[in-house]
Amino acid sequence: MPMLSVSIVIPAWNEQDRIVDCLTNATRQSVAPHEVIVVDNRSSDDTCRIVEGFMAENPEAPVRLLHQDSEQGLIPTRNYGFNHATGDVLGRVDADCMLKPDWVEVVAGLFTDDPAAMGATGPVTYYDMPAKHMAFRGDDRVRRSTYRADGGQVLLFGSNMAVRTSAWKVIAGQVCRDPDDVMHEDIDISLHLLDNDMKTVYSRKMICAISARRMDTSLISFRNYMKRFRNTFAAHPDHWRRHKTERALISLYPGLRLLYPVYQKYLDLLDVNPAERIWLGEQIELAEREGEDPD
Repeated sequence: MPMLSVSIVIPAWNEQDRIVDCLTNATRQSVAPHEVIVVDNRSSDDTCRIVEGFMAENPEAPVRLLHQDSEQGLIPTRNYGFNHATGDVLGRVDADCMLKPDWVEVVAGLFTDDPAAMGATGPVTYYDMPAKHMAFRGDDRVRRSTYRADGGQVLLFGSNMAVRTSAWKVIAGQVCRDPDDVMHEDIDISLHLLDNDMKTVYSRKMICAISARRMDTSLISFRNYMKRFRNTFAAHPDHWRRHKTERALISLYPGLRLLYPVYQKYLDLLDVNPAERIWLGEQIELAEREGEDPD
């Protein structure tokens, strides 16, 4: 059976600081993505110019830049990208996410080997915090044990998820628009997949590195963000959950809130770009296998 193709959709709003690192990781893969689509949503910084520069410097990379200007928001921007993608599988990550170099290969394999799988997700680690291996193990444990609905159905995580294109076409007109911006759009997609008896899966091998910048917010702001869990399930009363993941996240917040700015100063002192270095070893190994210069 031929391997399914994977499109990667990256919604972007004012992401000039990390978009090149994101694109570098998305395109430097053991199996090439079918396409990498950056969907700009009214950015007022240099995001678009930087993406265009990346495309000019890397003409062999399958990167496309689209513009969703009709309305501000992650959901319409995500939907626009999904609707314009042409791969068999739709990967979805944030513009500050760094995909492990075998991410496309793992995702393609998941959906190819399991025709019933309609959505997939995996664990993350934090590239701009210390103890990355410990963070990965903790995140993996939390997602396998608590990030579930209806007694055990897998919930997708927006920074590291993929949906089969045929499944998206079924739920595209059903997903919530959330004009008040009070829900988790990834959980919303998950619940709509479950509404249609579509299988969601979790793979420990589907790994993405993300920023911990969410911790660099006030406690009130963080608590309001955590309320999105409750709001999303309230909007879908036919679904339920046994564990409240936000409780674990809130308990971790005080320590991470103190550590994050201190560690950023440490990285600045060393002049280290953590997003560039997170998968450096794997990227060098991949380049050596392919006989290329890893830069």
